Amino acid sequence: MLLADIGNTRVHIYNGDKVIHLSHKEAIEEYRDREIAYISVKHQLKDRFANLKKWRDISNIITIENEYSTMGVDRKALCLSHRDGIFVSAGSAITVDIVEEGRYRGGFLLLGLKAYIKAYASISPALEIELNRDISLDALPKTTKDGISFGIISSIKMLIEKHQSDKKLYISGGDGKFLASFFDNAIFDETLIFQGIKNALQKV
Repeated sequence: MLLADIGNTRVHIYNGDKVIHLSHKEAIEEYRDREIAYISVKHQLKDRFANLKKWRDISNIITIENEYSTMGVDRKALCLSHRDGIFVSAGSAITVDIVEEGRYRGGFLLLGLKAYIKAYASISPALEIELNRDISLDALPKTTKDGISFGIISSIKMLIEKHQSDKKLYISGGDGKFLASFFDNAIFDETLIFQGIKNALQKV
């Protein structure tokens, strides 16, 4: 059976070998007749996916000890992938969660990289830039583009490291590989959510 994570902008489908990233429309058209167990944070499309007879919503079995009532199912699945660690999902938003001995300890949310860029642009046209993905954090910038890029990345990095301690750092999400490059010990793995889903299914 295929596994799927239905996000705000994309559907991520795991076939046991790799993760396939599709738009909501593409996923429905290409996989409507395949058996899929899925979780979803896209509540606006709940009825549309519920009408797919071979798709089964398993969001209700994704639970972690000490979770809070409005915690996203994708965050819970990510946290279920390992019993200990700090878990980062870098997508539309950046979520950071801490798990110790299988128990959720808390976490926080940041803007996603694209949202940061849009926020700067909303302040002034002079701040409308593209993120410099080659930015170095070793020297202070001397251009607006680099100054914004430096501010975004370094603030995210410092906040994560403040709470990391000796915990392993696991990173997933569309911007996860890029973000992981700024950490010496980050483990980037786009299958983490699906590992968590599989761990939850084994307990049912």
